[in-house]
Amino acid sequence: MILVDTKLSNKTKIKSLKKYHIISYGCQMNFADSEIVASILENIGYDHTDDLKKSNLILINTCSIREKAEQTIRRKLSSINFLKKKNSNLKIGVLGCMAERLKEKFLHEERIVDLVVGPDAYRDLPNLLKEIEFGNDAVNVLLSKDETYADINPQRFNSNGISAFVSITRGCDNMCTFCVVPFTRGRERSRDPKSI
Repeated sequence: MILVDTKLSNKTKIKSLKKYHIISYGCQMNFADSEIVASILENIGYDHTDDLKKSNLILINTCSIREKAEQTIRRKLSSINFLKKKNSNLKIGVLGCMAERLKEKFLHEERIVDLVVGPDAYRDLPNLLKEIEFGNDAVNVLLSKDETYADINPQRFNSNGISAFVSITRGCDNMCTFCVVPFTRGRERSRDPKSI
């Protein structure tokens, strides 16, 4: 399992009062997805911050490949619980495979979590964020047969170095008995080659 605390590349822009921070765990697909999520958030007026204490929104992009990965994520949630106690306006979301596997059950198991979003539902983040503003549960874990995020230009993170992950497929059709990928990322679908 790889752990990266993502940081955005330097850009000049107007400062927003809405700040977000994304923590990514797991495979390279999660790092690529975190950059897609960052792009979606920046399009609705959020700015990235490296300082968790200045965040209005903390998102944890999760891995569910092994029990140890899930335990690591639960420990991370426990370690940031103090921030939620200090700032009742702070929203905490869980993204990715663990979110897809546990669905709304995550909200009940981890009271700190406000938002649960599967890997095919990132486009719905603006609506889900509005739902939690109104005090509603915000869960979207619907798998898609065609979502590839091909039209979204990912927001590059400095922590990914000079290389970039370019996802050309999502999901898997193999259904191996030991693997959760088809259940957490859906069936295999490919991007149009012209979009790569």
